[in-house]
Formats: sequence, C-alpha cells, structure tokens
Amino acid sequence: MLKEFEDTRQIPGEGVRRWFTDEYFDLIVWYDDLGGILGFQLCYDKGKHERAVTWRSTGSYIHEAVDDGELYGRNKMTPVMVQDGAFDRERIADRFRKHAAGIDRDLTAFVLDKLSLFRL
Repeated sequence: MLKEFEDTRQIPGEGVRRWFTDEYFDLIVWYDDLGGILGFQLCYDKGKHERAVTWRSTGSYIHEAVDDGELYGRNKMTPVMVQDGAFDRERIADRFRKHAAGIDRDLTAFVLDKLSLFRL
C-alpha cells in the first residue's frame, strides 16, 4: 500500500514534490504554486526490472527502464534511465489502483486517467 514520505526533499524551480512509495511502486508528483499538477513519474516493478512512466502537463509521456549499472565482472555504475518498449498500461493501472487505496482519491483518479491516455 502506497504511503507518503513526510519529508520529501524539495528542489528549487522544480515545483512542490510529493513522493509515495511501497514495495512495488514509487509515485513522485510535482505541483505548481497553485496546487495544479505539473507532472508525475510512476516507477514500478522495483527490485526486479524497474521501469517508469512519466507524464508532464505539456501532454508528453515517456516510458523508460532503469539500467541499474550492473555489468558482470565490473564495478557497479550509476543507475540511469533508458528508453523502454511497450507499456502494459492496463496491468499497471489495475495494480496501481489497488496499491493506491490509502492515498488521496483525486490524485489516484488523476494518475489513472493519464495512464489510460498513454500511447507509445
């Protein structure tokens, strides 16, 4: 079940950031000064093959995978985001709906709406 970090680090110029997390998801949401949503990033499948879908208020979407920097026989590198293929939005939306039962319903509905509009 998603829970909000109470002391999320704020980065000047980025908008007010809220961060929700559980064992499967991370949801980071950016707000403008009036409380409107500037964007969000929903990271999923943490600890296995982590990927993220990012939505911006400009209407843009990005689907990426986390390259964890692991190369056999080498020192671990810094994880980076790389382009990823298909996004199974129905499966992720269904799972997000269940994990988001404890957070604000309006935020959950907003994220689900944007996920339903995602097209690769």
